[in-house]
Amino acid sequence: QVQLVESGGGLVQAGGSLRLSCATSGRPFSNYAMAWFRQVSGKEREFVAGISWSVGSTYYADSVKGRFTISRDRAKNTMYLQMNSLKPEDTAVYYCAAVSRRVGVPFTSYEYDYWGQGTQVTVSS
Repeated sequence: QVQLVESGGGLVQAGGSLRLSCATSGRPFSNYAMAWFRQVSGKEREFVAGISWSVGSTYYADSVKGRFTISRDRAKNTMYLQMNSLKPEDTAVYYCAAVSRRVGVPFTSYEYDYWGQGTQVTVSS
């Protein structure tokens, strides 16, 4: 089993920055795809960014390209999402997710097996 724990959410003004962390534990992490999703009440969970744990390849939704950066620290078994130039429309619960995958990063939530509990990000205008 894999456990994921997010942290770093909060309230920030538009234009500000936050960094989310996703700490992993459980079975050794090697060939995994990891991602950040976000969800607004009443809407589907939306792909934000993904990273291949072994190779480090990164993928972004168009809505966050140039503003968000996904990264991982393999020594700490932790994934990050640096969010800059935040907008009110970035307000959501952010989840980290993982799936065993040797190549590529899925963009749809149903392909992921492991999820964190979520962390609220609120951007005020």
